[in-house]
Amino acid sequence: MYSTKEIASLVNVHPNTVRIYEEWKYISPVPRAVNGYRVFSELHLFQLQIVRTAFHCEIIQGHSRAKARAIAEASGKRDFKRAFELAHNYLAHLEQEYQLALEAVLLVEQWLSGKESLPNQTYTRIEITQLLNLSPEILRNWERNGLLTVPRLPNNYRIYTEQELNRMKIIRTLRAAHYSMSAILRLLNSAGQLKELSIKEILDTPGEYEDIVTVTDRLIYSLEEAIDKAKEVIQMLESKNKE
Repeated sequence: MYSTKEIASLVNVHPNTVRIYEEWKYISPVPRAVNGYRVFSELHLFQLQIVRTAFHCEIIQGHSRAKARAIAEASGKRDFKRAFELAHNYLAHLEQEYQLALEAVLLVEQWLSGKESLPNQTYTRIEITQLLNLSPEILRNWERNGLLTVPRLPNNYRIYTEQELNRMKIIRTLRAAHYSMSAILRLLNSAGQLKELSIKEILDTPGEYEDIVTVTDRLIYSLEEAIDKAKEVIQMLESKNKE
């Protein structure tokens, strides 16, 4: 049995975080002793370890955060079989994000070197949102902020070419890495004249009145870390389900 302070120390969090996890139902209801203090068990320790491992990586947001949260919620309900299934789904999602990030880096390098390959295939907005797992509102927001200009057919319908698709893959990855829209726009606008500069140098050099609020170039490293942690969660849950 553990007190709040003891179990918090074991998973390296503040005691208030443990209470929040209980409130969010990431752990099972915690019984109280006669004096009203929480009394945690090995089950709670395991559930906390699942939460901490699933949320360990540096960059985790959007769909990734929602998938990690679903694992924690299933574990909190002691539905470890469901948590195991969700962990596999989370791992597949992270591996897809990782491949998209690597592809985006390659696309930028090709783009800056003038070696970009552009097949003639075209896409509708629905197809684009499905390919990139983005909402139509996100695409509209990128257009409003000048990151994307989409050609239109005579009937005024948008038509996306491979060039727009590649550009969106780059934008998507940089946004996932917490680059501001102004930083991304600077990169996109600088490609033709700043080929001798590194991508990171362009991104990390704000204009006179610009401010990069949240910048990190550790997306790929963070995704690698998240993949490792997802595998660790799967192993933990697999062992639990065998008990």
